Amino acid sequence: MADDRNVARALLDRQSRTYAEEAGITLADRPGPLYQLLVLTTLLSTRIRASVAVAAARELFAAGWRTPQAMEAATWQDRVDALGRGHYRRYDERTATMLGTGARLCLDRWHGDLRRLHREAGADRAALRRLLVEFPGIGPTGADIFLREAQAVWPDVRPYADRRTLAGARRLGLPANPGSLVGLVGEADFGRLASALVRVALGEESAGEVSRTAAAAR
Repeated sequence: MADDRNVARALLDRQSRTYAEEAGITLADRPGPLYQLLVLTTLLSTRIRASVAVAAARELFAAGWRTPQAMEAATWQDRVDALGRGHYRRYDERTATMLGTGARLCLDRWHGDLRRLHREAGADRAALRRLLVEFPGIGPTGADIFLREAQAVWPDVRPYADRRTLAGARRLGLPANPGSLVGLVGEADFGRLASALVRVALGEESAGEVSRTAAAAR
């Protein structure tokens, strides 16, 4: 267990930022940041590199489209152009449409406030997933992405570890179940650990380098 804790801490030292933080989102249980996370989730849900999705999200937010009202008010071409500036070109036109449709759904169904979605589902993760996949472009994997990041501000969701999180844990020789993983870092840091483990699973972080860093710190 001590070795596992060393590995988890070494990983957090090397990869301390979540994908939301990398995209410039100051995550909080408020309408704006939660909507921004929904946008990032939509971008991450396509078959494209995470770094490209993050760059595209930053471009959308830099254009001022941090609320569903602003996203819907933007023209389709403006959204396409912003995605292009983030090199999100393969799916830019389809995604620009989905962002507009998703913004309208957020306004119509949830009055622009995803805390309402959270309250409707209660502490039921399956219900949260069902509501999230109603947004265009967000399937089961997207729901996992959203909840994996949102657990930082929705404590009732913790510990949330999707299949990519657990795949990263296996690569590092860590226990591949949420209950054991949360014991390595504590609940407050579990969202960061989950995000960092995904980076290992995707090859963005080297399992070997993490292991060597942990061994050197003993």
